[in-house]
Amino acid sequence: MVFSSSVFIFVFLPALLAAYKLAGLVRAEAVRVKLQNSILLLASMIFYGWGGVRYLLLALALVAVNWLCGLWLGSSSVAARRKAALFFGVGTDLLVLLIFKYAGFLIANAERLAGALTGNEAFSFHAPLIPLPIGISFFTFQIISYLVDLYYGRISVQRNPLRLALYVLMFPQLIAGPIVRYTAVEAALDHRTVSAEQESRGLRRFMMGFAKKILLANNAGSFADFIFAAENPNFLFAWLGVICYALQIYMDFSAYSDMAIGLGQVFGFEFGENFNYPYISRSVREFWRRWHISLSSWFRDYVYIPLGGSRRGTARTYRNLLIVFFLTGFWHGAAWNFVIWGLYHGFFLILERMGLGRLLEKLPAAAGRLYTLLTVLIGWVFFRAETLPAALRYLGTMFHFSLSGISDPFTLFRITYAFLFFLAAALILSVPIFPALRRRFGGRHPFLENAGCLLLFGISVCFMTGADYNPFIYFRF
Repeated sequence: MVFSSSVFIFVFLPALLAAYKLAGLVRAEAVRVKLQNSILLLASMIFYGWGGVRYLLLALALVAVNWLCGLWLGSSSVAARRKAALFFGVGTDLLVLLIFKYAGFLIANAERLAGALTGNEAFSFHAPLIPLPIGISFFTFQIISYLVDLYYGRISVQRNPLRLALYVLMFPQLIAGPIVRYTAVEAALDHRTVSAEQESRGLRRFMMGFAKKILLANNAGSFADFIFAAENPNFLFAWLGVICYALQIYMDFSAYSDMAIGLGQVFGFEFGENFNYPYISRSVREFWRRWHISLSSWFRDYVYIPLGGSRRGTARTYRNLLIVFFLTGFWHGAAWNFVIWGLYHGFFLILERMGLGRLLEKLPAAAGRLYTLLTVLIGWVFFRAETLPAALRYLGTMFHFSLSGISDPFTLFRITYAFLFFLAAALILSVPIFPALRRRFGGRHPFLENAGCLLLFGISVCFMTGADYNPFIYFRF
């Protein structure tokens, strides 16, 4: 089930909100929170199990293993036993992720290597095709952070398995983030109240995210798909295609984060921000402070810093950056183009540490932003292309300054005024104009703000029900 589906909008969400609201009428806080937690956990299991009961059983099994490891960690003061519990839990999480997400990639590359060594191009291990459970990269990282934080004493052990299951399976952020740390929800799992203002703010955030997804991300994505699938776009349309993809992936993923954060507020949980206008960054380093913040901070805290960060000399700092961005790319997908994309960003981060960053600080802001935008756009080609050879061909088109190719892609694509309008809106909303307007005029006319959100939501629902193009592209990661 996805947020932008009729089942979710017209059936699942209204039923859940009604049940949650009724549970909120219970006066005794302990009983009320327990009842609301149960409703939210059941709804989350239905939401995730909608895509396949076997995936739900896998997620519940991981919760059970990590709950037991957490109890083991919480009940032992012996260092060796605590390490064993941590390694067993984290090892199980990573093994499951490896099997379901990366086994096919590793086996395919092993087949190629074996074929090259033996001279038998048809060499095969006859490995079974393993389907990828939706959101496994997100909830696996969440449960790993729980065990690691518990090991280092940053949080208290959760002895109630249902509350731990709710943390892992909470449907707003379950299948596409943001990656929520246990520290962000630890207190709210036991004690929380939802004010009318918080509920209203959450619903507005959800509706705005929904509109961003349906009206902006889908609009840009349909044109990006058309250009990337074209056999002979010229260099102008190749650039336009990757710009549309950059808008699609930002609007799509940030919209899902907006909806997740908004729904979290409705249910009494505060999730951290996941995006902060990354396309205005003046360096690649700044870009990663603004893009997918929950993922970059996760790798910083659980990989980069444990490796030594920047504390053990220049060479090790560069090594650590390459490791982190190799893993960042590989986390996004089991394909070499994702690995290249991650290492590509790591390479520019190293260049900026070597002196490019100091140069950018001396240049006008526009120069830094242009450098970062071009760097990120070129990187998106590796991310979007189906294969590494396809990415290289597309890049060749971008830098082959010829107007031959598709003569009139706008006609072929059936361009409309609505497309141009929403594309312009996506470009405008990629920069922090809206927050500036809210700071200047926000709060003065709450009725108009609520009415505007409802109007946008209604328009978006109409577009959703009549559209045949409605992907959530981050689900495959």
